[in-house]
Amino acid sequence: MPLEALCIVTSLNHDGGGVGHCDGKVVFVDGALPGEEVRFRYVNRKRRFDTGVVQEILVSSPQRVVPRCPHFGVCGGCRLQHLDPVAQLTAKEGVVREAFTHIARVECADWAPAVAGPIFGYRRKARLGARVVDKKGGLLVGFRERRHSYIAPLSLCHTLDARIGQRLVDLKGLMEGLSCPEAIPQVEFAAGDEAAALVFRHLRDLNDEDIRALATFGEAHGFAMYAQAGGPESMQWIGGCRTPLRYALPAFEVELAFGPTDFIQVNGETNKAMVAQAVDWLGLTGESQVLDLYCGLGNFTLPIARRAASVFAVEGAAALVDKGRANAHQNGLDNIEYATADLDTTVLADILGERRFDAALLDPPRTGALAAVQVLAGRKVPRLVYVSCNPATLARDVQWLVECGGYRLARAGVVDMFPHTHHIEAMALLTRGP
Repeated sequence: MPLEALCIVTSLNHDGGGVGHCDGKVVFVDGALPGEEVRFRYVNRKRRFDTGVVQEILVSSPQRVVPRCPHFGVCGGCRLQHLDPVAQLTAKEGVVREAFTHIARVECADWAPAVAGPIFGYRRKARLGARVVDKKGGLLVGFRERRHSYIAPLSLCHTLDARIGQRLVDLKGLMEGLSCPEAIPQVEFAAGDEAAALVFRHLRDLNDEDIRALATFGEAHGFAMYAQAGGPESMQWIGGCRTPLRYALPAFEVELAFGPTDFIQVNGETNKAMVAQAVDWLGLTGESQVLDLYCGLGNFTLPIARRAASVFAVEGAAALVDKGRANAHQNGLDNIEYATADLDTTVLADILGERRFDAALLDPPRTGALAAVQVLAGRKVPRLVYVSCNPATLARDVQWLVECGGYRLARAGVVDMFPHTHHIEAMALLTRGP
């Protein structure tokens, strides 16, 4: 059985790899682009498909570009830096279109232009892995390798916010000087508009010298430094900058505070454009009563509240509800009511009571929001804006809304929250009636 073979690549799969055929069998080729003829090396062979990695490009795609990052191909953080950014958006839209066609069995006639922002230096949230590997020279700090669970050691990262992306060597040096670098498996980075933070998860207690070294690093580079021995409740500030983490949405005159381990959208500028589009698609007036599900810290809630009469915001995590409430108070918004509920169950119907809504926004996790959309359809909410990070579960929920809920898919579009990666954010507008 040959170790290498030739194939012509026809498309990209959901992981950003090339899709072709060889000897009548589908093959997924990492590093290949549509339109290319490549020589590839087999990595795995299965009954229905094979996987491989590019060895030689015989015919190159005109959309192929030279990756900026020297770690591209090894680091698993990015998979698409070799594809022109405009072509990346086209490919991602294609994935969403395909999901609607083959899963939802619906077509969307109105595709919005992609919501996009900066493609480098955009990532304001990240979890970096760390591991001491003597055979590789000691401490490794970076993301996972593309095809393995190993840590890819990084000297820099062009997609990370420059405050950390250009200081990875300094971070590694700091950790090498600690008493227990082998007991720090992860460093979490979070950046607001003005301040940034580093959270060191440690499996053994840090000593006084470690704390001083971390604090000194934070003061020198402008980071708030945190240590975390267990769950999120164990995180504590140990030195460095004290400026709270915040980001602003100027178009709506709101500012949101968040903690270093809280979920926020990773691309700040793209998030501003995404929020503006979502609010526009909701079709709000000063009389609108709006439901915001999976509301989190208030990324959509507060902007909606600036445009609507009232917002009922629901979130599954009580701690996030508390922070959302605090953000509303800090922004002088008193037209928001909050509730905590498991949105994967039918309990939502009981919490909503007899409230009437003109529109609803959903921003669920990757698992989607099937239980929630069934509740909304039962109440015949006229207008739904669904923000999704998983085209497959988005399409599944759209299928139910169209086939069983009386809705139509009125508009859709992609949001380029994660340039150069295979991750896809999308937005869909569903309406009832003619």
